Amino acid sequence: MPNITSTSEFLLLGFSDIRELQILHFFVFLAVYVTAVTGNLLIIIAVALDHHLHIPMYFFLMNLALLDLGLVSVMVPKAMANSLLNTRSISYSGCVAQIFFLFFLEGSDLAILTIMAHDRYVAICNPLQYETIMHRGACIQMAASGWVAGILLGILHSGGTFAITFCSNRINQFFCEAPQVVKLSCSDMYLVEVGIIMFGSFPGLGCLIFIVVSYMQIFAAVLRIPSVHGQKKALSTCLPHLTVVSLLVFSSIFAYLRPPSQNSTDQNIVFAIIYAVLPPLLNPFIYSMRNKDLKTALLKLSDLGHFSEIIASKAFLPKLN
Repeated sequence: MPNITSTSEFLLLGFSDIRELQILHFFVFLAVYVTAVTGNLLIIIAVALDHHLHIPMYFFLMNLALLDLGLVSVMVPKAMANSLLNTRSISYSGCVAQIFFLFFLEGSDLAILTIMAHDRYVAICNPLQYETIMHRGACIQMAASGWVAGILLGILHSGGTFAITFCSNRINQFFCEAPQVVKLSCSDMYLVEVGIIMFGSFPGLGCLIFIVVSYMQIFAAVLRIPSVHGQKKALSTCLPHLTVVSLLVFSSIFAYLRPPSQNSTDQNIVFAIIYAVLPPLLNPFIYSMRNKDLKTALLKLSDLGHFSEIIASKAFLPKLN
């Protein structure tokens, strides 16, 4: 195969060659994107402007919504543009950017979810020390560390992926997915990125173990609460987070840990949508569905007069305890 490492663009996988189906794909992605962006923006605005939500749990939720907003914006707009314009190309720099931001945002996402598990652990297992442990400065430092860890992960993987020599520019995915880009290698340098992926999986595994251990202790503490009402109230603050973590973990497992014999093109697309598009789309609904405080804040936003009054009287960033 010829060495085309100097190529200026890659060719992504198209959903269909039929023009009518391309337009249909555009409108489907448009609906998904608008829904995801609207849901996450509403959560960000509600948390930022409602002083009742200026507590650590919602501060971290706002960070999660920001990351989900970025994650769904990395690949969906480009897929929409390609379907609308009947093209499959993406520039070399655009491909680098997609891989960087995917790892950055997904890594930060998992870090924030881990911090949220710690927040729930302290709130339920050590409530008397909660304000001392989860004070404003600590929350900002923890959130910043999660974002920085994601940035480092993005730099590591984008650098490792594009350090290799490519023998093709046809990516078997509708966006620049690192495993699919690595398959284009015509040298053993691809082992560098494989090693980086394996090395990077250890911190991710550590986060998952931390979350599992935290919830084991949380459930043990909940069972010691004498009243059934108290148990339900404690669990109600944990179930949305646990659902979001499960969605992220299981979708990633389906995407990356399937047998090679099952890695068909159609399955690659479906599982990529599940792990990269579905969480940002569903997270706002999961968190707001059974959360009375958040639903109340969102209802307030629908009152334009009240909304204007809040904007005039409140700072944008929440002040944590």
